[in-house]
Amino acid sequence: MNTPHPITVLLAEDHAIVRQGLSALLNADGGFKLVGEARNGREAVELAARLRPGVILMDIAMPVLNGLEATRQILAANPAARVIVLSAHSDDEYVERMREAGVAGFLEKQTSAEVLTKAIREVAAGRSYFSPSITKRLVAAGKPRSREGFVKANGSRLTSRESEVLQLVAEGRANKQVAAELGISIKTVEKHRQHLMDKLDIHETAGLTRYAIAHGIIESSVQLTII
Repeated sequence: MNTPHPITVLLAEDHAIVRQGLSALLNADGGFKLVGEARNGREAVELAARLRPGVILMDIAMPVLNGLEATRQILAANPAARVIVLSAHSDDEYVERMREAGVAGFLEKQTSAEVLTKAIREVAAGRSYFSPSITKRLVAAGKPRSREGFVKANGSRLTSRESEVLQLVAEGRANKQVAAELGISIKTVEKHRQHLMDKLDIHETAGLTRYAIAHGIIESSVQLTII
């Protein structure tokens, strides 16, 4: 009798203690093989492209590139990728944004190990899996799944690059640092910054930071001094 191959998993989580706990849990189960660990969304995108894991466990609030935009980029490059969000934030707005990005599952971080392993197996098999409480809310709202869209602002959608610039600016990076991080010119950064400010109708850095915190793009611990 052939032994089934373990499900390969990529873990994207910026908190080391959470990453270590999830790693230990997955490694203790013979049905999974942890093939990579990403500390931010940028690493998650790169590792997903290189490793092609069966399932990606994705946090939302991560530095450099958040889980929303990382998921969007991963699925744009590989629509067959299977992403499960594992987040401390599970209010309707977060869930809806991740559904629009195309995730296959969404779990709260306080979920049990049993539910987590079940979700990974379900998603790896081509099905979706949302925690019972989230499923109940989705059914009540009658909302279908969609892979379209991302952050909506006054009827406009930020492009992938604008979303990246928004996060880095909100994290306190100067235009020169943003340019170096993204591998583009300072002039291009300035153009993207102006476009996203126009779309959001926000014209100062403090306002962009507040917007990024309110929409789960960065954590509230970032740049609290200007809020």
